[in-house]
Amino acid sequence: MSIDVQQPRQYDIVGNSVQIAGVAGGAFEANFNYRVHEGHDEVVGSFMAGDGTGGHGQFQITVDVAGAAFQLDRLFVEVFHTSPKDGAELDKVIVPVVHGPRIVPGYRVFLEHVVQTGETLWGIATQHYGAGNLYHRLVAANPGTITNPNLIHPGDVIRVPQA
Repeated sequence: MSIDVQQPRQYDIVGNSVQIAGVAGGAFEANFNYRVHEGHDEVVGSFMAGDGTGGHGQFQITVDVAGAAFQLDRLFVEVFHTSPKDGAELDKVIVPVVHGPRIVPGYRVFLEHVVQTGETLWGIATQHYGAGNLYHRLVAANPGTITNPNLIHPGDVIRVPQA
């Protein structure tokens, strides 16, 4: 069996409703499992995929994580199937994502800010949040773009989480 998770993508910012979508199957109809976690708490469940003849089928599920006691802003979305022989998790796909509500209370969406010459994260945070000392929100929301908070480049696209 195979699993192709197409949403979310690596480092997407997600809210308390996590949309998981893709293609899975390879059996008549197969039961797949999901887990959304950050090492302290998790939300788990399952879904069916396949086309009834051994082919692959699309899946789309919404996972409500609002009740989870997540302590970190980095979550992992896992999709897998379980071996009937020994319960092993097979063909597991793991997608790291950013949990917006841990960065900005009341998170709803993010804006994209294109870095201009001379800009700093402090200045961008002041512009969007009214306080430069909230630049850590920008760092947390952009793990694939900001690897050093003291070094951003003109043309970088930075996601700015909004409540």
